[in-house]
Amino acid sequence: MDPIAQLRKNYTFGQLLETEVPANPLALFQIWFDQATKAECPEPNSMTLATADQAGNPSARIVLLKGADQSGFTFFTNYDSQKGRELAIRPQSALLFHWHELERQIRIKGSTEKITAAESDDYYHSRPPASRIGAWASPQSTAIPNREFLEQAEKDFAAKYGNEPPRPEHWGGYRLRPTEIEFWQGRPSRLHDRIHYQLEGNDWRITRLAP
Repeated sequence: MDPIAQLRKNYTFGQLLETEVPANPLALFQIWFDQATKAECPEPNSMTLATADQAGNPSARIVLLKGADQSGFTFFTNYDSQKGRELAIRPQSALLFHWHELERQIRIKGSTEKITAAESDDYYHSRPPASRIGAWASPQSTAIPNREFLEQAEKDFAAKYGNEPPRPEHWGGYRLRPTEIEFWQGRPSRLHDRIHYQLEGNDWRITRLAP
């Protein structure tokens, strides 16, 4: 048997009961996120973002959560990147958080839209100068000849803008407005807890899913 197939873990850290969760999933998300932060999970705001192209071919990558409230989940990227191009065609996307140390996952589905220019400006100017220059230097997701191309572009834009570069129009934030959120808590014998929230009008319907 393949050694990978023999890898197993018994989940014993917690439980998740539909009779005890809040009516609004964003409240439970904040509780779990705070616990992941206190548990010192590595980069607790890292999440997988899944998008699809016009033909429905999926792609996924790790991005960083930069805001979560009742309006949705916010992240930032190059609008001309692969994910940006795909979101322009298909705004439906999905997020996945995995906090291994707590034996927890959160799956989120919804529609993604650009945030306002003012919101993107505020976050962009809060970043370190080198990161702001990097947004200019990298033509994200396009083929480049070599590493030196990036390093030269970084030098050129640093010389042009110094420590106060403006936000590029091709760089900014997105907000995923959730319509489904599932909370997964590992349990023994693979009988995991899965609590699913489905948005119906202005209310959330809560159901338990089989693991």
